[in-house]
Amino acid sequence: MSGTSGVRGGRVRVPIVDDEPGLTELLSVAVTEAGWRPWPAGDGESALRVARGRAPHAAVLDGMLPDLDGLQVLRRLRYENPKLPVLMLTARDALEHRLDGLVAGADDYVTKPSPLEEVVLRPRGLLRRAGAAEAGPDGSALVLGHLVLDAESREVHRDGTPVRLTAQEFDLLSLLLSRPRQVLSKAQILDHVWSSSFDGGGNLVEVYISCLRRKTDKGRAPVIHTVCGVGYAIRPPEEGR
Repeated sequence: MSGTSGVRGGRVRVPIVDDEPGLTELLSVAVTEAGWRPWPAGDGESALRVARGRAPHAAVLDGMLPDLDGLQVLRRLRYENPKLPVLMLTARDALEHRLDGLVAGADDYVTKPSPLEEVVLRPRGLLRRAGAAEAGPDGSALVLGHLVLDAESREVHRDGTPVRLTAQEFDLLSLLLSRPRQVLSKAQILDHVWSSSFDGGGNLVEVYISCLRRKTDKGRAPVIHTVCGVGYAIRPPEEGR
């Protein structure tokens, strides 16, 4: 799934897909207050466009949409991003409907009406279990284990110790943290961090990955991993290689 918007912004991106504008607005406010960045969508096609263009960290998805069935949208989201945490939100509370959603790939299921606090807390729990890098209280930080990147101050700490990075190293780490566990190719990294391609670009990425590893992983459990023949990914330290 491609994404060019908000990669360096550091906030958890959450599409909110529901055909009730009032509910979507309330959920967007609740998600914003939680320090996340909501992207409202009123139908399935809009949701898929948002997801393809903005690399979400989680999604809140209504099961009944005016164009595509919510389960269709869920399956397509799952196809493009198998690890995306998805919370299904629907007025249908029959057991078979919930089972259909879970079988299709939903991580959790909430029936409407539900307290807004519950709707926000559920994807937060999903993100935690998925090992996602979640924004800090002010929305400016990305956190993975004890590795913390603050987008506003452009400071990085691991285990409470400052990690001094160059501008490109910082942007590279920000990109990786914005997509935890996702394998990024050299071409994707080059495009997002340097916004261009040129001769020797793949070697440039290798050099910067090596430098970043020396600074963030030295003497600690590694979080930056090479997936041979594919690219690079950042994972919680307890997951290993």
